[in-house]
Parts: sequence; C-alpha cells; structure tokens
Amino acid sequence: MRILIFGGTTEGRLLARELNSMGHAVTVSVATPLGAEELSGTDCAVRTGRLDAEKMADLVSGYDLVIDATHPFAREVSRNIREACERHGVGLRRVLRGESDTGEGLYFDSHEQAAAYLAAQEGNVLLTTGAKELAAYGDIERERLYPRVLPAHGSLEACEKAGIPHRNVIAMQGPFTKEMNLALIRQYDIRYLVTKDSGEAGGFAQKKEAALTAGIGFVVIRRPHEEGLTVQEMLRELEGKI
Repeated sequence: MRILIFGGTTEGRLLARELNSMGHAVTVSVATPLGAEELSGTDCAVRTGRLDAEKMADLVSGYDLVIDATHPFAREVSRNIREACERHGVGLRRVLRGESDTGEGLYFDSHEQAAAYLAAQEGNVLLTTGAKELAAYGDIERERLYPRVLPAHGSLEACEKAGIPHRNVIAMQGPFTKEMNLALIRQYDIRYLVTKDSGEAGGFAQKKEAALTAGIGFVVIRRPHEEGLTVQEMLRELEGKI
C-alpha cells in the first residue's frame, strides 16, 4: 500500500519505520530539514517543505492512504490535509497522541488567554510552546520572555521579529529531562513555565515535574478535542494490508 504520512512527530517517525518494515511504500512529509534529519537511517521516502492547500492536494492524490500524524495543535494543517483527501477521495486516518497526566497547574484554552494572565503577573516566563506562538505573547515585556525554540533559522527569525532579546533565546532541541528543565528555570530565574498539553512525546511530564519542584507557576494550553487512532491501533489496522 502506498502510504503518505504527514508529520515529523514522534508518532509519525514510529509509524513510518513500522509500516515500512511491514512492506508498505511509505513517504513522510515534514515541514523542515530538522524533521527530515530525524528520519535519517530509514528506508522511507522523505519530502521536506511546507505545503499550501493546493500543493497538499496535488501530493495526496498519488497515495492509497494518508495518515495525519502532525502535532496535536497543528489544527490548520490537519484541516488542509482533511480537505485535500476529501477532494481526491483518498482515505485518511488521524493518529492521536497519548493524553498528558494533567492536574496541577493553570489551564487555559488558548495562548491569548494565557498571555493575558501572564501580562498581569511579575517574573520571567519560560515559553516552551514553539516559535510560531510568540505573537500571542506580544503584550508581555520582551525582557521577561525566554522562548525555548528549535535551533533552526526560522525559529531564530521568529524570535527576532517578535523583538526577543538575543540573550533570552534558548535554541535547543529536545527531548529535555526534568533536570535540564530545572537548570533552565534556575539559570534564568523563571517564575512561570508555559507549555502546550503535548503529551509524553512532547516532554509534558518532565516540564511539569520541574515546575512543581522549583515551585513556579505551571501554565498549560489545553489540547483541542480530536478523534482518531493510537499508533498501536493504526499498526494493527494496517498489518497484512500490503
């Protein structure tokens, strides 16, 4: 079966390797060269680069099945994938990331809500939500913000565009342990850590444990509700369907 997987996520990489080993012809579409690097050493075909709706529709037409393994918060991308598959009558499956162990923390439905809360507080903020979300925190003093972003040109450009002081930019690639998160909290005198509800693959537990250990505010952006299959359910469904 010719399968196209969208997403350089942990789930996407695992599916790509397992489905390829089953004998499926797998192509993985990732947005950045960094995502492609994570797939090195596999026999899967990898295409790199962001796609608009038209290019995405052209791409999916050549496959028997499309799997959306993008990040839980990539709602616009998921919508474009769904519309592209509907347009060409290609089967689509959505892979879900495991739920986080929530509980302690300050929970918000959007980055804008979290930013409004933080703007009224004092102290430095460690943003672990990605470079794309920086605009939502525009009302907070730039000197208070410490975004942890991927070490890629696009991420650094986004930080510059947002006016983040260079000394505040933490360009690192995870995964991050609890100890690493704690070290950053102490190094930059962080009072609030902001994260998406990104599940185990996104290091949610390690961030939560570090914040609670340090006694700082743990700010969480809730995950949008979705329906789909787990990685294991997807593998069981496609086993033997070459």
